[in-house]
Amino acid sequence: MSEPDDPIPISAALDGVVRSLRGPSRAAVGGVFGRWTEAVGEQVAEHVRPVKLDERILVVEVDDPAWATQVKFLTTMITGRLQEVAGVEVDRIDVRVDRRNSRGAKG
Repeated sequence: MSEPDDPIPISAALDGVVRSLRGPSRAAVGGVFGRWTEAVGEQVAEHVRPVKLDERILVVEVDDPAWATQVKFLTTMITGRLQEVAGVEVDRIDVRVDRRNSRGAKG
């Protein structure tokens, strides 16, 4: 049996901290970010990228306003595939347009 002062793996400690902050687990974050292309497909992944997962709300950034609309139509597919591929439950997807990389942006 371990004593209260026994060392624990850093990953276990970090998981505990994240849980106490009500954040997603490392596995959930890794599943969304690490398996994004597999979950959504190459075409979507070229234009849509995950930027934040917080309390089952996924924030994605798109490179063009048209993709913001497209994500709204694909929300059910994306959330289903994230559950299937990565075991991550997402209740909502919030979309923002990356104006710096928008196709119409001048730089």
